[in-house]
Amino acid sequence: MAEIVQLLASGVRRFQGRPADGPSPEPPGELVEQVRIRAQLGIVGDRYFGRQAHRDASVTVIAQESLPPGADLTHVRRNILTSGIAVDDLVGSVLVLDSGDGPVRLRVNRPAHPCAWMDVTIGPGAWRALRGHGGIRCTPLDDGILRVGPVEVSIAPIPQA
Repeated sequence: MAEIVQLLASGVRRFQGRPADGPSPEPPGELVEQVRIRAQLGIVGDRYFGRQAHRDASVTVIAQESLPPGADLTHVRRNILTSGIAVDDLVGSVLVLDSGDGPVRLRVNRPAHPCAWMDVTIGPGAWRALRGHGGIRCTPLDDGILRVGPVEVSIAPIPQA
């Protein structure tokens, strides 16, 4: 059964500068039980919400199965951690998630490549291990709410303009 394991909405960028210097401290409350998503804008309260440069990547999703034990969203800075969904295979489609408040469509634009920070936040070798499994960058097509817990999943073709 598919599930949303964690949700992250953080107003700050923690991974900046050199990885050797370490990330900025985690702000309180960045892991949440639900997120409000706005079409074309992203997750309300997240650092990339409404930013033009990130419109095609304003929501990021990663599969729990891709992460080593003990790693979570605070280590990889993605927004949605799922279980039971092969998200890395979905580039070029629309991922539809419904956690009980109606469907939210996410157009999957491209992979979310891991970076050298993964070796610092998860452990040595994580950057290399996550290549090809770093999640996906999406544009939300609907307003809606996603919650931690069971989720209905469907995959649709990208709507034609």
